[in-house]
Amino acid sequence: MRIVHVANFYGPSSGGIKTTLHELGAGYLKYGHEFIYIVPGPRYLKEQTPFGLKISLPSITLIGSGGYQIIRSNRQLLNLLEFLHPDRVEVSDRFTLMKVGKWTKQNKIASLVFSHETLNGLVKKYAGFIPTAIRSKFVNWHNRKLASNFDQVIATTNFAAAEFEQIGITNLNKIALGVDLEQFNPANRDLALRTSLLKGSRYLLIHCGRLSPEKEPARSVQAVEKLIEAGIDVRLVIIGGGPLWKKIRKQSSNLPVEMLGYIANRKKVAEYLASADVAIAPGPLETFCLSALESLASGTPVVASASSAVGEILDITSTNPAGAVAKDNGASFANEINKLLRDSSLRVTARKQAELYSWTNTVHKMLELHGAKQPMVVTKRRLRVA
Repeated sequence: MRIVHVANFYGPSSGGIKTTLHELGAGYLKYGHEFIYIVPGPRYLKEQTPFGLKISLPSITLIGSGGYQIIRSNRQLLNLLEFLHPDRVEVSDRFTLMKVGKWTKQNKIASLVFSHETLNGLVKKYAGFIPTAIRSKFVNWHNRKLASNFDQVIATTNFAAAEFEQIGITNLNKIALGVDLEQFNPANRDLALRTSLLKGSRYLLIHCGRLSPEKEPARSVQAVEKLIEAGIDVRLVIIGGGPLWKKIRKQSSNLPVEMLGYIANRKKVAEYLASADVAIAPGPLETFCLSALESLASGTPVVASASSAVGEILDITSTNPAGAVAKDNGASFANEINKLLRDSSLRVTARKQAELYSWTNTVHKMLELHGAKQPMVVTKRRLRVA
């Protein structure tokens, strides 16, 4: 089976989308399928990767996004899809790639789209001045249109699924993403690295994520400020870049905060996550948050926004959750972080919770949705040069 995945917002410093594509591709290849992923790039380029054939198409950079790119020409994209003759098409981007769904319908090719965002949350955040009734009508209209253009809609959590369920979408599927349980592991805890990062402080906090408005990175800095005021000796390490870099740097200038920027080496990121006491995931619109799951797999409990889906991943309603959720303000985050700092047993709980999420399970469910049996070995078709 030839599976083609089209994704915007994929790039050298992107996080969750890139990880998802790579893990799905590696999983599909394992079972004998062919995987091609089409992403934005500086020019047309084909390259074979361990995750499948990567095809980059010329793109444009969104102003003020901190480097996010989208494919420039939908016509070029659709011409490429026609040439590739896919058996199945997957899409990651509900906003700019709607035409791909229409094309698959016209050509009778099975398709699915990942809903990586909560449209309701995004509209509320960026268009909160619009009356609620009008916002709701727009969200419902767009979600119905999305569901009608693709054969299947994938939501990764109950939180992400809710806005589709409330309007009765019937082609909705819930499939959780996974985590690399080998690469992200408590065994990566490095006491020398931890000591170096602490710089004399007692507790190490970590924030790993893109520094963009919807992620609310300022909340992590606000939490540190409140903890310091309360006499809690903490230090925060921020991993990630984005459009709010300068703002966060200025906000944290007089606090024990170190900004490391984007780190491409995933092994190094795994060491940072495992060496921390608590990870902070403040984004209120997160529909999954792979970095939070990677923290759990590393044995590090997480404090997340109560407004996001991360509480589901933490199993927050159980008697033994893998972290805590907080209201969307610095004081609440500081309070929840402080509660977790002295409970070393949470490291075991965090790891056990992460073990419920594996990429193998994700790949199996995706292939089942594609109508494939596992394991399945097929003869791969040779791809001609376009």
